[in-house]
Amino acid sequence: MEFLLNIVVTFPPDGDPAEKERRIKAEGVRARELAAAGTIKRVWRVPGQWANWSIWEAPDATALHEAVTSLPMWPYLDVEVIPLAAHPNDPGAGK
Repeated sequence: MEFLLNIVVTFPPDGDPAEKERRIKAEGVRARELAAAGTIKRVWRVPGQWANWSIWEAPDATALHEAVTSLPMWPYLDVEVIPLAAHPNDPGAGK
């Protein structure tokens, strides 16, 4: 099942810079692991914001939740999840 996620990072402006840097590095490692596993399919950043839109794939919402909460930045993420379903008029479905 595919999900569209809007993720906004909410790390506090007065947060510990060393902790922020540690989490950013760990986030990159974990994101690459999730991408290699086929969980994160695509990611687009939002210019001017610490945010992204992404397509994730998971068997169900529980598996998606487990993947998202495995991100090191999880405590500082505001995540909107939109489940996606096939559309009969999708021009890209046959590709």
